[in-house]
Amino acid sequence: MIKFILKRLGLALLVALTVSAISFSLLFMSGDPAAAIAGETASGEDIEAIRRIYGFDRPVLVQYWEWLLGALQGNFGESYYFKLPVADLIAERLSITMTLGVCGITFALVTAVPLGVAAAMRPNSLIDRAALLLSVMGQAMPSFWFGLILIVIFSIQLGLLPPSGSSTPIHFIMPTIVLGYYAMPAIMRLTRAGMLEVLSSDYIRTARAKGASEVRVMFRHALRNAIIPVVSLAAVQMGFMLGGSIVVESIFALHGAGYLAWESIGRNDLPTVQALILVFSGFYIVFTFLADVLNAWLDPRMRTA
Repeated sequence: MIKFILKRLGLALLVALTVSAISFSLLFMSGDPAAAIAGETASGEDIEAIRRIYGFDRPVLVQYWEWLLGALQGNFGESYYFKLPVADLIAERLSITMTLGVCGITFALVTAVPLGVAAAMRPNSLIDRAALLLSVMGQAMPSFWFGLILIVIFSIQLGLLPPSGSSTPIHFIMPTIVLGYYAMPAIMRLTRAGMLEVLSSDYIRTARAKGASEVRVMFRHALRNAIIPVVSLAAVQMGFMLGGSIVVESIFALHGAGYLAWESIGRNDLPTVQALILVFSGFYIVFTFLADVLNAWLDPRMRTA
């Protein structure tokens, strides 16, 4: 197990280093960063002065190395637009995005896994068809449209939930449903397919022949093996939720890290965009690594893969 963890950890560090290089290169992909900071009306002397102040006149590898060392220490530089340390901006907004992401994936798992199990237990039944209908609707329904529909119904017409803000836990109910519903179809279908495959296995028939109760067969034998790919998918979906929460945060006026990314892209605030890409990618890498370790613990065969 330790050898497996070290191998996965080395792979995760290699991916993180690659992502950092790509994030840093964004600074130069959009053109001359000194000219972007100076503005359209700046003279050549002003651009050269900014280039010296920010160190853009030094070799790219030197700039990348210093930026990487600063990022490892939590120093991502200063925002071009907000004129504040990027680390402070992200720290202020990240808690909202993390809360939304955790609530969203929890809602998705709590609803999708039981639906997948119930659909597998009774294939082609009414509950199976209802679960598949919810899955298709979740895939076809755009998040922004679903969010606006919830606001119209539960905020404007019924007055039950606040339409925007993040000051109380109630403000996160509708954003959680919208973000979690996005991940539900894939998790539900994968749970259903895994359970159908496992339930046809010989060891399940053996457990039933020995007189094991149906609850024990389902949750002790079947679900333990069927849930393995769901763990990996949930880790991937959690990473997507953190990085893809821009639309949901914009609809419900949740000024989290996703909304900060949208603001920074629109204002050409490259240091903030760089840092957010690195942070979101870091979370994605960590979740994937933890999912691999959990899967290896659930299924010892994966440790030799």
